[in-house]
Amino acid sequence: MSQPRIVVLISGSGSNLQAILDACTAGKITGRVVAVVSNKANAYGLERARKAQIPAVHFPYKPYRERGRAGYDAALGRAVASFQPDLIVLAGWLRILTPSFLDQFPRQVINLHPALPGQFDGLRAIERAFAAYQAGEITQSGCMVHYAIPKVDAGEVIKSAVVPILPDDTLESFATRMHQTEHQIIVHAVRQALS
Repeated sequence: MSQPRIVVLISGSGSNLQAILDACTAGKITGRVVAVVSNKANAYGLERARKAQIPAVHFPYKPYRERGRAGYDAALGRAVASFQPDLIVLAGWLRILTPSFLDQFPRQVINLHPALPGQFDGLRAIERAFAAYQAGEITQSGCMVHYAIPKVDAGEVIKSAVVPILPDDTLESFATRMHQTEHQIIVHAVRQALS
């Protein structure tokens, strides 16, 4: 029986992608990454894919601008579908996906978000959580992986983890611990989604 096929969508450095690649190599995930797609040409995650000899696809928005988000997402979905994925992982993909993409892959798309369910939806969640801590509003934050739906950072949660904010934390030290926790829960969530 062939291993489940994983496509990872990224927009940045790809450190969560690397956690998935390492887990696949170590046998912690019984699947293999068959493609990495980025909307940004200079995303270092594409270089990580090339080093691992995995197809690295730059899929820019600009050629589809006249067709809008739905047109872009439909085309992106066709490109992703060409790799016959069993699971699609949004690991730092900084675009909201519409039903034009999501409807092509029912219950096959999971998203990593650096906040707990119902908190700090959208961009800059780590910075916003740290600002809320400094304002005395919270003492902890966290991260989650959930099934992607058209609503931002919503959908059934697969795995979440709390990350306390420590009295001597800076934004940088807090962000480092958040990323370390992300790397752990993304592996757990991929394994669970594939099962």
